[in-house]
Amino acid sequence: MNHADVVVYGATSGGVCAAVAAAEAGASVVLLEPGRHVGGMTSGGLGYTDVGDVRVVRGMAGRFRTAVAEHYGVAEGHFAGPEPHVAERIFLDWLERAGVDVRFGARLDGVVVSDSGVIGEIVLTDGGRVAGAVFVDASYEGDVMAAAGVSYAVGREDRGLYGERYAGRRELVPGRHTMPAWISPFADDPTGEQGGPILPQLHDRPLAEVGVGDGGVMSYGYRVCLTQADDRIPFHRRDGYDDAYWELGRRLFDRWRRDGYEERAGRLLGLEKNLPNGKCDGNSIGPFSLSVLDGSAWRYPEGDAAERERIRLHHLHHAQDFLWFLANDPAVPANVRAEMSTWGYPRDEFADTGHLPHQLYVREARRMLGEYVLTEHDLLPRPRRQHDVVAMGSYHIDVREVQRTWRWVDEHPKPVGMVFTEGYLSVPVQPYPVPYRSLVPRYEECTNLIVPVCVSASHVAFASVRMEVQYQMLGHAAGLAAVQAARSGRAVQGIDVAVLQDALREAGQVLSI
Repeated sequence: MNHADVVVYGATSGGVCAAVAAAEAGASVVLLEPGRHVGGMTSGGLGYTDVGDVRVVRGMAGRFRTAVAEHYGVAEGHFAGPEPHVAERIFLDWLERAGVDVRFGARLDGVVVSDSGVIGEIVLTDGGRVAGAVFVDASYEGDVMAAAGVSYAVGREDRGLYGERYAGRRELVPGRHTMPAWISPFADDPTGEQGGPILPQLHDRPLAEVGVGDGGVMSYGYRVCLTQADDRIPFHRRDGYDDAYWELGRRLFDRWRRDGYEERAGRLLGLEKNLPNGKCDGNSIGPFSLSVLDGSAWRYPEGDAAERERIRLHHLHHAQDFLWFLANDPAVPANVRAEMSTWGYPRDEFADTGHLPHQLYVREARRMLGEYVLTEHDLLPRPRRQHDVVAMGSYHIDVREVQRTWRWVDEHPKPVGMVFTEGYLSVPVQPYPVPYRSLVPRYEECTNLIVPVCVSASHVAFASVRMEVQYQMLGHAAGLAAVQAARSGRAVQGIDVAVLQDALREAGQVLSI
């Protein structure tokens, strides 16, 4: 089938839900996935599921939670999330039962768009072409959207653009995710007084003023699945491991030692058996973690395939080498090394990718500038009503660190260079409606594309929307909207949203509290 009613690009969890919802509604569906796996981060390492208010996590997101519970024979919510291979198995079963035509290795090369803004075909790098009535871009990167000429934004905006309190570059303030004071950024000068070449793992560029947009995206990383099982695969020293790359970590541990602060490996990685069968979803916790903060992620959203692959490998090697460093480097406290030595990779996870996840955690890339831009004001201080609500968000505004940088600090008798981590923000929200207009482009730009992942939102608002359960709910809405548009021949902006809302409610989606 090279023509379908609905063509979905990107088998993220949002893409799977869009494809399944459309197929179950009777549409012919092709799901194009550039890689070899389905589920995105849900099956790619982020097993510990960030839920928010569980009351609104229904529809296909709730269906997934129920499927996880049934698989393990436990109550819904008993586990924070499934093992990665179980998440993928659930999604594959859904796709098979729905009759979705899934094509792996289907990487985008271009999009054929008419002068009137109608996408006719997706062109793949192998020369294949897939035509459709309606298209859903469910990729983390928004590549179909961009190729179709739809407007988008990348990174942090100025506070003045939408009048958002939390927009733009953040203050350099202390906190759990920031570096302690008096760590020198200079490779050859541990005192920070003389200057010189900058250490690896720092973003060496001038800082924008506080509140000014700098295009910075949240840091990326790999969420690793670990275990203490007897058959675990030990961490190993990778060919190409660079001792000098980890000097910043040595200085951090030395600073903590001199301050009398005793760190545990568990607090660096969140080493808790928070997944079934004694497995752990290793997270990015603290000032030195699996997150890569050297600014390389800033180039990823608009990078070509070769540059993205370089950035992906940089992040993968960082994760792999970070685990080895913590378990073996003499500068790491003995208790941390001892704790790390009890962990390793599970044999039954990510077997075809060296037991490291198949999905880079792209926390944000492009964000569409669609019919409605969701902003901080739609979430805070109280949620705004939306007549065309199709799902509810509820996770707090969660901006992960954007960069690790440095600056001269005025000290007597002369300035001293110090390392800073910048960008982290966490602000609680009440459940809020996500409007259908944030899933569709402006009418004059494209009329048969729906975007449930790179939604139309400011950087601040997107930091709440960006959770996997919300992608699943938005993917559900996108799939049903695509079917309605395909059958009616209407533009996606012109479908009957009331009919869509009725179908979502019937499927369990919560549209109000």
